[in-house]
Amino acid sequence: MSGHYNLKALIKAIRSCKTLADERSVIQKESAAIRTSFKEEDSFARHNNIAKLLYIHMLGYPAHFGQIECLKLVASPRFADKRLGYLGIMLLLDENQEVLTLVTNSLKNDMNHSNMYAVGLALCTFANISSEEMSRDLANEIEKLLGSSNTYIRKKAALCALRVIRRVPDLMDHFTNKAKALLQDRNHGVLLTGITLITEMCELDDKICDEFRKATGLLVKHLKNLVTTGYSAEHDVLGITDPFLQTKILRLLRLLGRGDATASETMNDILAQVATNTDSTKNVGNAILYETVLTVLDIEADSGLRVMAINILGKFLTNRDNNIRYVALNTLNKVVAMDTNAVQRHRNTILDCLRDGDISIRRRALELSYALVNEGNVRVMTRELLSFLEVADNEFKLGMTTQICLGAERFAPNKRWQIDTVLRVLKLAGNYVREEILSSFIRLTCHTPELQFYTAQRLYAALSSDLSQESLTLAAVWIIGEFGDVLLQGGTIDDGEEVKQVSDSDLIDILELVLNSPYINTLIRQFVLTAISKLSVRFAELSTPNQSTQQDRIAEILASFSSNLELEIQQRAVEFGSLFGKNEIKMGVLERMPPPEIRATIMGTVSERRSVGSTRTDKDTVVDLIGDDSAPTSATLNGASSGPSTQDLLADIFGSGGSDLTSPTTSATSAPTRSAAADIMSLFDPSPAVASPAAAPAPSSSGASGSLFDLVTPSGLASSPAPAPTPAAPPKTQLQSYTAYDKNSLKITLTPKTSPAQPGVVQILARFVASGGEKIENVNFQVAVPKTQQLQMQAMSNTDVSPGGVETQQMRIHAPAGAAIRLRMRITFSKGSQNVTDQQDFAGFPADLTGAK
Repeated sequence: MSGHYNLKALIKAIRSCKTLADERSVIQKESAAIRTSFKEEDSFARHNNIAKLLYIHMLGYPAHFGQIECLKLVASPRFADKRLGYLGIMLLLDENQEVLTLVTNSLKNDMNHSNMYAVGLALCTFANISSEEMSRDLANEIEKLLGSSNTYIRKKAALCALRVIRRVPDLMDHFTNKAKALLQDRNHGVLLTGITLITEMCELDDKICDEFRKATGLLVKHLKNLVTTGYSAEHDVLGITDPFLQTKILRLLRLLGRGDATASETMNDILAQVATNTDSTKNVGNAILYETVLTVLDIEADSGLRVMAINILGKFLTNRDNNIRYVALNTLNKVVAMDTNAVQRHRNTILDCLRDGDISIRRRALELSYALVNEGNVRVMTRELLSFLEVADNEFKLGMTTQICLGAERFAPNKRWQIDTVLRVLKLAGNYVREEILSSFIRLTCHTPELQFYTAQRLYAALSSDLSQESLTLAAVWIIGEFGDVLLQGGTIDDGEEVKQVSDSDLIDILELVLNSPYINTLIRQFVLTAISKLSVRFAELSTPNQSTQQDRIAEILASFSSNLELEIQQRAVEFGSLFGKNEIKMGVLERMPPPEIRATIMGTVSERRSVGSTRTDKDTVVDLIGDDSAPTSATLNGASSGPSTQDLLADIFGSGGSDLTSPTTSATSAPTRSAAADIMSLFDPSPAVASPAAAPAPSSSGASGSLFDLVTPSGLASSPAPAPTPAAPPKTQLQSYTAYDKNSLKITLTPKTSPAQPGVVQILARFVASGGEKIENVNFQVAVPKTQQLQMQAMSNTDVSPGGVETQQMRIHAPAGAAIRLRMRITFSKGSQNVTDQQDFAGFPADLTGAK
């Protein structure tokens, strides 16, 4: 079987094949012929066969059987055979093959060859395929060749040394001294490879980096010569002298100047010179400028030099080349935290990139825009981001809604603006809003009673015009169900907009419209069923004109879903329908929820310190629900900074609406300091905070509209004599406190309250006091009741109890009439470095607390 005469004939035969099967057949025949020919040991035929075999390998067919023949070619004295043999070794072998050990001796012999080109072949092969074992064997030969007088050999030896230290970093010390000599070489090629070798060594070992810092001045000199030298045809690229060497020097300077003020000071001037004199109209110049910027931003450079580097990146943003703009945006994203003000100067250019046709540039510009938002520009940046949200690709919207709402939460000037921003997001991209953002928005609304009418009215209007946005629908349905009474009572909006009065029938109409919408899903149905059930209670509380008609409509809607195929929907409809006829239970179950607990989410924590913004305050009053002068005075108009205010939580849990709250009465005990509520009330009333007892309004017979805890007298504490009340005002009922736990420097008292209107319902206020001198931290208070009773608990006002401070937690217990209230408490907390866990039973309440059987 004879193959083709030479490589040219083989290529012609393969190219003439019509099908892949023909090509496979030709190659199989040729491979068989080459195997047969190898047995004949003909040196000329071997050269020809290896050339054909390498071409077959390039086409992707197996050629491993020629490895040993490549070794025989390398051993030939002819240069042409060596060249082809080394080429075959580089293509057919890698560092993991055992045959490689046979190559080591041939490489060592050729590295000492008299012909520099033969030495070059050996060095080139070593740099491509050397393994860890081969690197150890030939490291001394490489080190010797680094000192060769031939620049061609020194250049290749430096690259081989680079391969050695990557494979065996322990051998780095062998090349340190020779590498220093390479820095003084006048040949550009040798200098380029030498700097590449030193850069790798500095990245691998900080000690060697410290040693080469002494050469900073020499590198600066080389760079200065390149910048100031005239035209050199040998190294010129588009009018710039050796840009490859310039970028390598800048990269090494970056390593040497990192964390070293002295080295950074040495290179400051030359970096400024490179940044100023390099032509930015050509891509070669931009490459050098980009490397300069990276160096300036990484070393201990002057602030002015940093600003100049960021300005260069800003100039890149105006370049027509998408690659340059992408690189600039990517780099600005990394340095924006380093010098935000300098990046802010290019804000308009960055925002222009949001309209770029390249999606990768839009994505990077968007990421940078998020980082630029701060308190000073939050309005402008949010407006631009909202404008982009209108036209953004769907893949951007989920991240954008999260970032816009997060920015609004962190930097909003007031709560009104924050609510407007989230409402705008819900309108534009309501189908791309995370659940955490929706819950954060609802939490904010619950903690901002001044804006509940405004928010409910805005959501009602938005829902009336668009039912396609899921999160908008969920938020609107939840707010309408929870604060429907606020919406029905009406109000005004400060911006002069005319507010259309909403009736009870309008609310049911809009919820029916949602149920019949083509965009409805299971979650929305669940929200709507809960909302209309709550509205039935709100209508009853307000005694709306069409109450009976709307109650019938609600009952019909619930009945229509009682046989729904979806189990969750059917269960809700049946349970709410069953609850519908039990007014005494329904009013308690469906009353307004307490504001959700303030907790960390991806949206951060709802800020209670922020001002409300432009809104009405005619119905916003504050009631001292506790009547305790020792309570913390850090409460503000908008709530407590560390969590939900005690006043708001108590008002919600005990059913006192904002319109029913009255001005706080004067404390019956003489106190040397004013209470927190008295301080707050002074904002609304210029009159003196201390009023006579006769001026206090008398509580109603039911006690529902008065303050919840007019007087709280902790057990074991003697109160000072109260001034005699005037005959016009009946004496107030004092609420007795009971000590439930008093160990380990923590005292817990429980104050129960009942209402004749709700027999069997007991409201309990737990008060936590650090009785010792140490701070009590991470308090976790858990309570269990008998199976015949039901317990609802609010979150603790603050899990840390400071010495002298008081923290509270509210509970509500539903018990059969005449049943005794028994509690099993589990308390865990930290005191200093000690973790305490304790359990205790409590049954100290009066037996008639829940009424007679």
